Amino acid sequence: MLSDVGFFSGMFEFKGYRQPVLVSSTDSVGTKVKIAVALDSYDSIGIDIVNHCVNDIFTCGASPIFFLDYIGIGRLIPERVAAIVAGLAKACGEVDCALIGGETAEMPDIYRGDDFDLAGFIVGVVEKDKIIVGKKIAAGDAIIGLYSNGLHTNGYTLARKIFRESKSALNTRYPELGRTLGEALLEPHTCYYNQLKPLLPFVKGMAHITGGGLIDNVPRVLPEGLAARFDSQTWTVPPIFQLIQKRGKVDRDEMYHVFNMGIGMVIICSADSVDNVTKVLPDAKVIGEVVKQAGKARVVID
Repeated sequence: MLSDVGFFSGMFEFKGYRQPVLVSSTDSVGTKVKIAVALDSYDSIGIDIVNHCVNDIFTCGASPIFFLDYIGIGRLIPERVAAIVAGLAKACGEVDCALIGGETAEMPDIYRGDDFDLAGFIVGVVEKDKIIVGKKIAAGDAIIGLYSNGLHTNGYTLARKIFRESKSALNTRYPELGRTLGEALLEPHTCYYNQLKPLLPFVKGMAHITGGGLIDNVPRVLPEGLAARFDSQTWTVPPIFQLIQKRGKVDRDEMYHVFNMGIGMVIICSADSVDNVTKVLPDAKVIGEVVKQAGKARVVID
């Protein structure tokens, strides 16, 4: 960083690239913030937005260089904002990303009571000749799944509709979860950058499984004429999703459209590279394969 805290803009100098391509993304935590408010717990919500944005830009092979946040809030309570920012700083530090600036706007006419919104903006960089966009993906390639630790930052509107967001409901302990519902729902979004970065030479394509689940996100990296066929029996759907489906009487297709169902990131590599990946990531496993199909790329979940 070249500018001091408090200046009107943030400055960052990066070096060491021959043909640098800047990669950016922006997102919000969504209605997960409602769970944080209900439980008066703000220390993990900043981690969520950083990790979400890092994963997004990393799908093309980019390394994060700086991050900015926006907090819109109805009532400015310094300790709460400090807890959010501490989470932002912690997550940025874990991926060597500068938290270069941000904005906190107190707007009681927009946000009522303790309501707030948290959004983030990230910029990363990748060498032009090392960009990963899925062009080399071919039929026969393996699809490897990396586990999520819960909902991450998607599907909270449906989850809140099913369970509500009262403190008593969120503090209910479920044996299948081994903790309270609120603790499971506030589990921070997993960041896959550090574990996957050394494996980039083997990767043909990556998909961050966010809103839309496997069904909508994986086709974004598949060339036309190919499909991703998943075997749902190759991984165990975490208890939180099983609980949501049972309590909400949600059908299977809807679950796979709304939630990640236990797979937070998908990487596609040649069948010959599978051992190289799984040796480094023993918890990762092959969950499907790329197959030929006519027309637009799509996903099939068996």
